[in-house]
Order: sequence, then C-alpha cells, then structure tokens
Amino acid sequence: MDNNAIIELIDVRKVFDDETVAVEKFNLTVKKGEFVTFLGPSGCGKTTTLRMIAGFDIPTSGKILLNGEDISRLPPNKRPVNTVFQKYALFPHLNVYENIAFGLRLKKVENTYKNKNGETYKKLEKLTRAEIDKKVRKALEIVDLEGFEKRGVATLSGGQQQRIAIARAIVNEPEILLLDEPLGALDLKMRKEMQIELKNMHKKLGITFIYVTHDQEEALTMSDKIVVINDGEIQQTGTPDQIYNEPVNTFVADFIGDSNIFNGTVTGKLKVKFCGATFDCLDDYEINQLVDVVVRPEDIKIVKPGEGQLKGKVISSVFKGVHYEITVGIGKFEIIIQSTSTAPVGSMIGLRIEPDGIHLMQKVYTVNKYDGVITKNNKVEFGDGEFACDVTQLYPASRLDEEGYLITADGRQIDLAGVKVDVAVDTHDILMTDDTEAGGARGNIISMIYKGDHYRYIVRTEENEEDYVLSCPDMWNTGDLVGIIIPEDKIKLTLKPEVEE
Repeated sequence: MDNNAIIELIDVRKVFDDETVAVEKFNLTVKKGEFVTFLGPSGCGKTTTLRMIAGFDIPTSGKILLNGEDISRLPPNKRPVNTVFQKYALFPHLNVYENIAFGLRLKKVENTYKNKNGETYKKLEKLTRAEIDKKVRKALEIVDLEGFEKRGVATLSGGQQQRIAIARAIVNEPEILLLDEPLGALDLKMRKEMQIELKNMHKKLGITFIYVTHDQEEALTMSDKIVVINDGEIQQTGTPDQIYNEPVNTFVADFIGDSNIFNGTVTGKLKVKFCGATFDCLDDYEINQLVDVVVRPEDIKIVKPGEGQLKGKVISSVFKGVHYEITVGIGKFEIIIQSTSTAPVGSMIGLRIEPDGIHLMQKVYTVNKYDGVITKNNKVEFGDGEFACDVTQLYPASRLDEEGYLITADGRQIDLAGVKVDVAVDTHDILMTDDTEAGGARGNIISMIYKGDHYRYIVRTEENEEDYVLSCPDMWNTGDLVGIIIPEDKIKLTLKPEVEE
C-alpha cells in the first residue's frame, strides 16, 4: 500500500448480466490530490470503472481500496466521493443557492458534547443555517459565480450550469471528485474555457479528481496522469508527455493525437527501415526485428528534393488555422505532415525526420493464433468459425484416402475428427467480405489503424468475442459486419503437444 495512495484498484473485473465483459484486469493507483483522466473510445469501460469507484456498480471480482480499506461493496452514500455527470441533473424549480444547498440540508454530522458529569457523548445533527450559508458561498466563490445565488438555473448558460453542478458536488467536501464527461454538452469554445477553469479549481481545492473523457485534448490539457483504456483494459498509464511522446502500442499512438504509423524492420544498431528508406533512431531493438514505427506529423520537416531521407509528391494541402496539413505520396505510402509553411499540390518535396522524431514499438500483431479442433469433414474449427484446411500438414508425407481418413507416411490410418490443434494465420492472409455468409466466420470491425499503405483491422465475432487481426488496403468502417475468408493454404496447423504424445 502506497502511503500517498487514496484509491487503489486491484485486479478489478466487471461482467454484466448478459456476460458482457466491461472491465478486465484493471490495476491502478491514484495518489492524493492527483488529477487522473480515464481516456478511451466509447464503450471501452471508463465510465463503468468510474461507477465502481463511486459505488453505483459493484465489481464482479477484485478490490477497490480507499485509504487502504476495501470499499468494493460499500454503498455510494457511505463513500467520501461525489460525482458530476454530463447531464447536470440540476433542480429546475430551485434557484442556484438552493441547488447547491440541497445536499447540505439533508446531511447530518456527528457533534461531540459533554453532560453535567463531564462525560462526552456524540450526537448526529443537521447543519445550522449559518454553516450551510458559509459552505454554499465558499463553493460559489470556487466556481467563480458569486452573486448568482438567486438566479434560476434555467437562465444560466451551459457553462454556468456545469459550474453549479460542480459547486453542488464540492460543497460536501468530498475526498474525491468524479467527473463523467462533464464538458460533453458544451460548445468547443466553452469546453476550452472550462478545461482551464477545472484545472484551476483542482489547484484551489487540492482534492483528487478522476475525470472521464474520450477527448484527447482535454486529457492532455488538464491531467497529471492519463490512463488510456481500450476494450476494458488499461493500455498505458503515464503523464501527458509520456503518453504523447512514448506510446507503448499502436492503439495509444493512433488514439492520442495524429500519427503516421508504419511497419518497420530494425536493420542495424539504432537503425530502422520503413517507407523504403533507412533512418537513424534512438530506440535499441534486435537486428531484423519487426517493429511498428510512429512518426508524429509535426516531426517531419519539408526540405528540397534529395536533401531528406525521403522524397514524394504533394497530394493535398489543407490550412488548419495554426498549420498546414500536407499529404505526401511516396510510392505506395502516404505520409501526413503538419507545417507552418505549405507546398503546392503536385510538387516534389524532400522529407527529413530526425532520430528523436522516430519512435519504435514492438510489433504486437503479426500472426493470429487460436486453439482449434479438426471436424468430421477435415475442416478446422476456431475463432467462432469453420474453415477448409490442409490436414496433411499435421503429419509429414501424409495423405488422405478416399473416405477422408489420414494415412501417415508409415501407412497408419488416423481419424482426425476431434483432434485438437494450434492454428496460426498471418495478418496479411485474412480477407474481409461484405457477404457475411461467404466466409468461415463473421464479425464486426472494432478497430482500424492506417499504416501508410494499408489499414490494420480487428474484427470481433459476436458469440465468444474472438478477434481476427488483418491487413487490408481498402477502407472499411468501424462497426461494419463482415465475413472472414482465409485461403486453405494459408492456415498453418500443428498438433497440440498432448496430442503428439
């Protein structure tokens, strides 16, 4: 137990009644006074985690500790935690003052008294009018809305209503303030203003903030620590600077800011090859290791053709307010550059990338691996599907007889039905089709990342949530239902060790 920790989540898992796994293997320590942001796409489990900290949801397994004590099953009203939601839930019939004071009027505090004999005793009592007034005015001062006490909440702007919701939460002096996408209903200009206001409030109050958002800019602007979540699991935890400059995988690199992501190969000591050229880099990997290469658009410098490591033709140039976003074609690759100067469409330019602008990551997805079983018709069942395959690869120099039995090199006859196997399929050997009945399996696209000359997709089946990771040059949409086709000769089979024995 970290003495400075206020909240610890230990192996927290949440499975809903329909067997949907919302949160998995969640381990996190939040320190006192930290501004921690849960960042991730919709449906990734960040709000579910926040609700478990608040007490609205109970973990299926694991523990949530508050100051070292297990509060996993403690009801919300017993926790020193307050929550601000995206929908502010203010009382329309009450003015600003009464909205903030509402919880205080219901609250009881424990006061200590002495009787005639000098013995102390404790008594639960409501707050006095003066105590309530002092707390409400202090909360209004923190959210910078003094003088608004008698205003009706319907007359306030969205930003002001949001501040009232925060004032109502902090007036109870919680140890932790939970904020679930509280700026989601505001326009862009108001959101930016409120980001600064929230950060200032955090400094004034000195309490722990746990903030949920899918907006990367919000997370980078306000947080002391960002927890990037996807698919119910933590992908990376770190400071905004670490998350942006040192992503641990392609999901984080793609989700946080703009990125060029390429397939690369380490060719020598601190040297990597991608886009057909070799670059100096700062990350040390083994020679010939396959890596994912991340280059931020702002780290690419435009130079004269022949002066950089790459040269290409300008496909488009769009002014974005503070910079131009330039797309450059280099053979089959496309690279995005952000620059304060533009280049004419159709012109040839050189590109220079310095070593500190190149970030290498270990390649996670190269081969899909599954547990499989051979079916009666000598097909293989895996990943919620069934595919034609070459079963003779299981035994060297074997063949199939007319009845479908496998004949080994030494003449033995083997019935393979029910035999367990390991299945491996390269990411480049899986095809998608919009005819969901055409393939051996089907699922929905849950992720797509552009990698310079192709997209990397993840397709997830519905029944057991099996994943197929594949590469495809064509653009599909996240959520599309697709069929999975794998050519027979691309499915690699090996017998399970226990079967070999």
